[in-house]
Amino acid sequence: MNGVTVSMRVMSAGDGYKYLLRTVAAGDGNRSLSTPLTRYYNVEGTPPGRWMGSGLPALGTGQITSGDEVSEAQLQLLVGMGRDPVTGAPLGRAYPVYKTIAQRIEERTATLDPHLDPPGRARAIAAIEAEEAERGTRRAVAGFDFTFSIPKSASVLWGVADAGTQSLIAQAHHDAVADMIAFIEREVAAIRIGTTAGDGAVAQVDVRGVIATAYDHYDSRAGDPHLHTHVVISNKVQTVLDGKWRSLDSRPMHAATVALSEMHEAVFADHLTRMLGVEWEARARGRDRNPAWAITGVPEELVAEFSTRARHIDEATDQLIDQYVAEHGRRPSAATIMKLRAQATLSTRPEKTVHSLADLTAAWRKRATAMLGEDATGWARRIAANEQPLLLRADDIPLDIVRNLGESIVATVGEKRSTWRRWNLTAEAARQTMDYRFATTQDREAIVGLVVDAAEAVSLRLTPFELASSPAAFRRMDATSVFRSKNSTIYSSHQLLDAEARLLERSHDKTGPTVSLAIMERITRRPDPEGRVLGEDQAEALVRIAVSGRVLDVLVGPAGAGKTTAMNALRRAWETEHGAGSVVGLAPSAGAAQVLAEDLGIATENTAKWWQTHQTTGATFQPGQLVIVDEASLAGTLSLDRITGLAAKAGAKVLLVGDYAQLQSVDAGGAFGLLVRERGDAPELVDVHRFTHAWEKTASLDLRHGHTDVIDTYDAHDRIHDGATEEMIDSAYTAWRADLLAGKATVLVSDSNESVTALNTRARTDLILDGVVRGPREVDLHDGTRAATGDVVITRRNDRRLRAGRGWVRNGDRWNVLDVRDDGSITLQRHGAKWGATVVVPADYVVEHVELGYAVTSYRAQGITTDTAHVLVDSAMSLENLYVAMTRGRDANIAYVAVDQPDASHDVPHPGDNPAATGRSVLSGVLQHAGAELSAHETTIAEQETWGSIAQLAAEYETIAAAAQHDRWATLIQHSGLTETQAADVLASEAFGPLTAELRRAEANHHNVDALLPKLVRARRLDDADDVAAVLHHRVAMATARPAGSERTRKTPRLIAGLVPEATGTMSDEMRQALAERRDLIEARADAALDRALNEAAPWTAELGPQPTNTRKLATWRRSARVVAAYRDRYQVITEAAIGTQAETIGQKIDAARARAAVAQAQALTNETKTAEQGRRPRTVGAAREPVM
Repeated sequence: MNGVTVSMRVMSAGDGYKYLLRTVAAGDGNRSLSTPLTRYYNVEGTPPGRWMGSGLPALGTGQITSGDEVSEAQLQLLVGMGRDPVTGAPLGRAYPVYKTIAQRIEERTATLDPHLDPPGRARAIAAIEAEEAERGTRRAVAGFDFTFSIPKSASVLWGVADAGTQSLIAQAHHDAVADMIAFIEREVAAIRIGTTAGDGAVAQVDVRGVIATAYDHYDSRAGDPHLHTHVVISNKVQTVLDGKWRSLDSRPMHAATVALSEMHEAVFADHLTRMLGVEWEARARGRDRNPAWAITGVPEELVAEFSTRARHIDEATDQLIDQYVAEHGRRPSAATIMKLRAQATLSTRPEKTVHSLADLTAAWRKRATAMLGEDATGWARRIAANEQPLLLRADDIPLDIVRNLGESIVATVGEKRSTWRRWNLTAEAARQTMDYRFATTQDREAIVGLVVDAAEAVSLRLTPFELASSPAAFRRMDATSVFRSKNSTIYSSHQLLDAEARLLERSHDKTGPTVSLAIMERITRRPDPEGRVLGEDQAEALVRIAVSGRVLDVLVGPAGAGKTTAMNALRRAWETEHGAGSVVGLAPSAGAAQVLAEDLGIATENTAKWWQTHQTTGATFQPGQLVIVDEASLAGTLSLDRITGLAAKAGAKVLLVGDYAQLQSVDAGGAFGLLVRERGDAPELVDVHRFTHAWEKTASLDLRHGHTDVIDTYDAHDRIHDGATEEMIDSAYTAWRADLLAGKATVLVSDSNESVTALNTRARTDLILDGVVRGPREVDLHDGTRAATGDVVITRRNDRRLRAGRGWVRNGDRWNVLDVRDDGSITLQRHGAKWGATVVVPADYVVEHVELGYAVTSYRAQGITTDTAHVLVDSAMSLENLYVAMTRGRDANIAYVAVDQPDASHDVPHPGDNPAATGRSVLSGVLQHAGAELSAHETTIAEQETWGSIAQLAAEYETIAAAAQHDRWATLIQHSGLTETQAADVLASEAFGPLTAELRRAEANHHNVDALLPKLVRARRLDDADDVAAVLHHRVAMATARPAGSERTRKTPRLIAGLVPEATGTMSDEMRQALAERRDLIEARADAALDRALNEAAPWTAELGPQPTNTRKLATWRRSARVVAAYRDRYQVITEAAIGTQAETIGQKIDAARARAAVAQAQALTNETKTAEQGRRPRTVGAAREPVM
């Protein structure tokens, strides 16, 4: 848990709340003691839950206050049922009940054509089953389970300290949690209201606090000290606008989690320092991870003692050693102990048992005392006894320091991301101010807020400012519009945007060196030295690159498409034209650079080292050189800008080779994808050569593009297995080991560090028992595993001082361990080498930068080719990672899909897990989860499109219109003939909004709603209606389906861009102005969308027919075409058909009908024009009659 002190998981409705009660103590504890932790000190289990949040007064009549105990009945009502825990009354709408997969299949099957023959019916049912399984089962969200943990060093101190000190540390923890819940209420919690704008309701408004339940837990799943609190924030909240109960917006909850974790760690550190005077220090955790903060004086060895996941293995090993001594009368040798430990590793982990805090503390003190060599409680007393600490107020931090911190934060965030939001800056601001200790949480929040403001000021805003004014009712306290979600503005930097612009400019610059067409044709037609002939796609791509003259060119190659063969041919052609040594290679990693060197026989280097050499020696490129940058999607934007700038200056050409669908840069990236997409005609290899089976070639490309129907293909070939995580780890490992024993080159891939460790441990265990890995000495690695002679390991850091044959130790290299020495150093031989290529790696490198190498992550797997690949998949995996992992094997790539999400702190499944999840539904989610970062240029365009779209503007218009006309509709309803009670119920109903929208639509169609509504009220009795508003909504919709008037007298509906009913009547000036501004923007957007479609000859425009030449008819044709363009923009239609796929909502169905009518009108005008032109065409004598069509 080091480094992450807050995590969040969704909690589902139903009986999931029982998860929180599993360890709660049965008794009342010692009520004479003041705090829950001391009161339940000697009782088996954890304290009962307690209420939190400023939304509590709204429950019942205010009986519940913060800190009160939560009963099981109350928890069931609130979390399980969405009801008031005091009165049992519903809090707003009931939780939605979603149909199961089986129910949906049954319903759709019942609607199939009864005349289908048996084979056709079977195919249709199979298709329905596949589609519904892919959709999975939705479950209502009851709340958000935030886990607040204290840093590991603090948990260790708490775990061994005396009861009084324990209580103080727990109090600091509880205070920090309370501060963070208050922070969430102010900065994160919100709900969405108004008309839907494509991805949810359009307005985000604040809430009147949250309602939460908090449950303290003492230990980890392994039984180590791990003080943490589960705070379940109910999904039910009241809005500040009208006090109605609605559901929380989940997006900010997810987006803020990392920032909350960083803030919480700092806030807790402040509280503990104020409480005990302790000091804090940063401890490095490797180059790819942020430092972990720990209490000064708590040794890392003690933290490690209580961080191992394998304590039960140690205990089982001790038991086996005792048995060995009993049987043999002597202690086993080191080599035998290693085998006994391997046997213990295979033993089943015992179920976690519930203990009292007193029992846990006694055990922890015993372990710590043995490790420290002194009494653990006395040691803890010394650590907690300190002088009065220096505490800062917000006023103590000068503004120039704040500005400098803001610049530093943008520089740090900009190294890793092309774009960022306020939450990214907040997380980094909390990290960079962690070494300050503040007198109050308010002081810390003030400084972090000022620093983030400074960071935003020096960032470049990509999100456009609000395009139209918002009335006061739609502005927050800080004057921002509710139509923009809090903290949603996207930023970048001038540095990144300028770098992207220079890269684009160089990709259009055609003054670079070339190879003649004659040489290219000669080279591409000949077999290479190994007899391979280029495919048509390879030859065409290389010719385009060689003769283009582009200073910066790209080559896109899917996995297994023969990039290496193509690059070799290009190298031969380039050297024929420009001489030996005219092709050099670069790659983002040392490993990829070495592979490029071996494949092409050219000088290579990794990009960072090359730049460093250039800066120190001035070495650069030569005129006419071709610089091949392999795995270019992994290269950062600023790095590519520097390299291509020097190449352009020297008169060289740069070729970026990679795949935008594979893994992206860990630095600020997106440049490779930008260059490919901006050109539109980038050279691309399309014929996949790697795979043995023809079907897998096609399937891999579908996987690359995220086509979910490819799941059927892999499933049909038995390439998908699903189950619980531990079951999948076992299945993947078993299959991998069978391939290994069969002599196949095979790889285990997982993106979960826990699964990689589990797989590595399992593989090593079997190899020990097989005698392949042997003692007598072992060495500890940084992730808690060990290595001995015979193990396969991976080095994780470049170190050019450590030479191995002609190479050196690189990040990502795999090695065989030849020997483990007494001093902790190890002798390694490069994996696959028969002789030589050995190196002695020093002990400090081993401890920090060596890992077992049986299982790897997708990043480690990119670039390797094996016979088979066994891939562990979970719901957190991205499309890019899955694609890379599932394209490593020539003969087989098999996915083992985990349908659960294990909780590191608990034995039982989390209630957020979906029990109906299947391998198919998890894979479908992964295929739709693209993790690739967009460039700053592309993000700017996307933001302009989003906020200027008709989808957004129309939703804003309709939401404002509902508020502007609210009083008018309320008056109409109160005088419509309804009883006073009925009218009040209509105004309070959830259907009131849809009813008023229908009235506005009717009025736009020239119906007299003032006369119509009373008439519809009198039409039939409403006494037995469950929801009068819903009934009236239906009656109005039916009565006004067509515009008012007869065919001759019918007026044109008052519709903005032919779709949005215009709001009329009495309203305030600011409401009228806001609506007018949005009306003008919608119409301008519709015109622009149509003009763009016509200029680009978009396929859908052909459906409308050619534009008439008659001026009057052309104006009418354009009005109709504009309706279609507006419809496509509002509903994000991207198909070639004008109207696109089936409409989903009632509102869209109405608009689709209008768009279809517009298409028909445009076609009719076109046909009229054709007929008129044919009538004017002069006939020639003897001309043949045209056939009647």
